[in-house]
Amino acid sequence: MWPSVSVVMPVLNEERHLEHAVRAIFAQDYLGDVEVCLALGPSTDATNDVAARLQANEPRLRTVANPTGKTPAGLNAAIRATTGEVIVRVDGHSVLSPGYITRAVETLRRTGAANVGGVQKAVGTTPFEEAVAAAMASPFSMGGARFHTGGAEGPVDTVYLGVFQRTAIEQVGLFDEKLVRNQDYELNIRLRKAGHTVWFDPKLEVEYRPRSSLRTLARQYAEYGAWKRHVLRLHPKSLKLRQIVPPITLIALMVSSVAAPWVPITLVVPIVYAGVVVLVSLTTPKRNAFRLIVVFPTMHMSWAWGFLARKR
Repeated sequence: MWPSVSVVMPVLNEERHLEHAVRAIFAQDYLGDVEVCLALGPSTDATNDVAARLQANEPRLRTVANPTGKTPAGLNAAIRATTGEVIVRVDGHSVLSPGYITRAVETLRRTGAANVGGVQKAVGTTPFEEAVAAAMASPFSMGGARFHTGGAEGPVDTVYLGVFQRTAIEQVGLFDEKLVRNQDYELNIRLRKAGHTVWFDPKLEVEYRPRSSLRTLARQYAEYGAWKRHVLRLHPKSLKLRQIVPPITLIALMVSSVAAPWVPITLVVPIVYAGVVVLVSLTTPKRNAFRLIVVFPTMHMSWAWGFLARKR
């Protein structure tokens, strides 16, 4: 007997991607009952029109209002409006791979985990998006989290999106609606503190559309950094080495730029950093070297600035 599944998706200004994301859900081969709930934020494009058209042709699709437009509020509204025993989180920028839900439910059963997830497979549709996708899959971007780079199956700190046992996330209080970003990581901290397991399965893949411009990429990573700082205030012991490397690098570069006229040896810092960026960019697959030379520092420095100084 397959458990019932509720797929929840917060949606805001996703006119470009929403139909593809929803159709991938209904193309799944899952043998149990599946319902889909879109939490519609105050979009300024035609997202809500696309949602209405999809809903008119699919009785298993429903919508709820998310007036704030914030991701955790939308997720919680959709979860409360559904009844599935298993909660599958999907974002508007993501597309489930064939067999994803079946594999995820099997992994939940096999491992007894409260949350399972797999690889965030970034796929670009423009040369810039392809460069961002290549950077996201590199350990040099923001460390070596397995959901970015792949790796062995097993317990982890967090996973991309997530497929949850409803009872487990209801036990810990769903998503923290104060967290605009990083709410998934924070929820996984609470799940693990409650004695549950978060499990990475590399055979689970979700296609992700990267940001399409340098400006939106910089803003995204600055927000990531700022909200990571807030999560660390809530859970200080969750700090990882990979999370402090970008801020330390940014501080070192700033100190070097100020001290260089009096202490020329400090120029070694930007020289070494630039050299590593160029080397990694030239050796990263997919022939995006020149764009990666810009993308990598944008990701690093935006995240670092957000972590150190950006207001949420």
